[in-house]
Amino acid sequence: MAINFFEEETTFRLEKRLKRKKWLKSIADSEEFKILDLNYIFCSDEYLYNINVEYLNHDTYTDIITFDNSEEEDKIEGDVFISIDRVEENSKKHQVPIEDELSRVISHGLFHLMGYKDKKIEEVEIMRTKEEFAINLFQNI
Repeated sequence: MAINFFEEETTFRLEKRLKRKKWLKSIADSEEFKILDLNYIFCSDEYLYNINVEYLNHDTYTDIITFDNSEEEDKIEGDVFISIDRVEENSKKHQVPIEDELSRVISHGLFHLMGYKDKKIEEVEIMRTKEEFAINLFQNI
């Protein structure tokens, strides 16, 4: 199991890395998935915007982009790009602690890699429930 954290075009550095790894493994275990290779890349708005345009043809800013590289259904391999600028902005906008917003978006990427979607209203509701579960789990690890 390899869970890695990287930074691109940001001074942000993820704290509690070992706790985060244990937490991510617990989330995957709760859904009967095994993490083989999972990379989180924390970056600037502009860095993620350029990825969105180049790889997805979306001319918009976003907080997260997930690339699934998995070859087996219950094994996780992927790259999750997270805009720290968006995380900070969303934390203020929704009046939640930055650590909770960070947990929400980190888990969001993992849930995408486990097959959860968020395009339809009912999918969004399920995703939010999963994110809340993850946030609470992190607080209690």
